[in-house]
Amino acid sequence: MAKDQKPFKGLEAPSEETLEKTMKQVEGVLDNYFSWIQKTMATTPWGKTDLVEKYRNYTEHNIASALDCVHKLSQAKDLQDVFRIQSEFVESQMSAVADQTRGLSEGYMKALTLAMTSSR
Repeated sequence: MAKDQKPFKGLEAPSEETLEKTMKQVEGVLDNYFSWIQKTMATTPWGKTDLVEKYRNYTEHNIASALDCVHKLSQAKDLQDVFRIQSEFVESQMSAVADQTRGLSEGYMKALTLAMTSSR
């Protein structure tokens, strides 16, 4: 059984134009998603709290971070760059998860307190 000496032959990095077009499409989808989230959350008991705003901000931040990572990866010069970029991304996301969990917990507690006091 012969092994392929060039397993990545034919795989090419997308052009800058293709990346730009794809990023614009993703941004359009995200705008629609955020509009839907805002409309949906406005109808919930939490719709009038900062919880919805925190959720939206955290989601926007996470998506922007992921898109930034993809952009950096597309410009990596070698495998060492890829590993460095990926490690930095994972590290920053782990920190963001801790901060966001704390923020959402506070937001849920405030929303719950508001719901309990307004239902009396």
